[in-house]
Amino acid sequence: MDTSINKDVITRPEDSLGRVITSTINATSVRTAGRIRRSYRQIRTENVFRKTLIIVSLCMVVLILGILFTLIVQAFPSIKALGAGYLWGKTWDPVQDVYGALPFLLGTLLTSFLGLLISLPFSFAVAIFLGEYYPKGWLPNLLKNAVELIAAVPSVIYGFWGLAVLIPMVQSLETKMGVPPVGYGIFSSALVLSIMVIPYSASLGRSMITMVPSSLKEAAYSLGATRWEVIRSVIIPYTKSGLFAGVLLSLGRALGETMAVTMVIGNTTQMPHSIFDTGNTMASVIANELGEADKRVYNAALIELGLVLFFVTVIINVIGKKVIGKFS
Repeated sequence: MDTSINKDVITRPEDSLGRVITSTINATSVRTAGRIRRSYRQIRTENVFRKTLIIVSLCMVVLILGILFTLIVQAFPSIKALGAGYLWGKTWDPVQDVYGALPFLLGTLLTSFLGLLISLPFSFAVAIFLGEYYPKGWLPNLLKNAVELIAAVPSVIYGFWGLAVLIPMVQSLETKMGVPPVGYGIFSSALVLSIMVIPYSASLGRSMITMVPSSLKEAAYSLGATRWEVIRSVIIPYTKSGLFAGVLLSLGRALGETMAVTMVIGNTTQMPHSIFDTGNTMASVIANELGEADKRVYNAALIELGLVLFFVTVIINVIGKKVIGKFS
């Protein structure tokens, strides 16, 4: 037998196997290198994204600190001249250079909290209706769009509506109650604010209600609970932190509202003694008088009102966050 032929027959399969192994190793190396390159690219992208988020977050912190620093610097002449008595002073008389912020602080808190109190039943009712009873359909979509439209309407439109419609209604109510029928005042401002802040708590409340797990509600229904019992015992306890966050958002919106309140509150510097009295808020005083502040201390006193409003908003938000944390 020719041994050379047998040698060729034996070695050829070995060569083929070697080539297959070599090609497999090469392909595996290419795939591994590709994965490594993709992994490095993903790591670089993730690092860039993380650093971008950090920079944006720091920019927001710098922005808030910059606003605070600007307010303090611009209000420093008033802080130096008036001292702490500015906060509980009851008289605002630019002619005599007497400035007290207490009437405006009370006006801001009264209009905001009263407006929030009036809006809460409507906000929760809309949230429960859209989130639990009718989450889908043409009527819920129409109502949802209407609620969102309320938030999109400029505040000056609410002011005109308050002048044309709300003030005569309040005057009629004051006549029946034996109160001087002025119409303008804290109560009218609170009514306007209550309408303006409904979308904020209603929209967030609806979103939270739709996120309640179906298994929890179905378990309650299987035990014989009614729809009201499910809402009271399952949905509200599960979503109470989100509902309170919506209330806090509405309050922040009410505290800073300017134009609509300015048009219906009466714009007087007196101390309010009832909700039907005329008054002013810190935002409305700044809007009305900043353009005519011709004295250094006068201008600084108005800016200090903005500083007080800034701190009031921060304090209320911090308290609200603590409450939300306890609810959570």
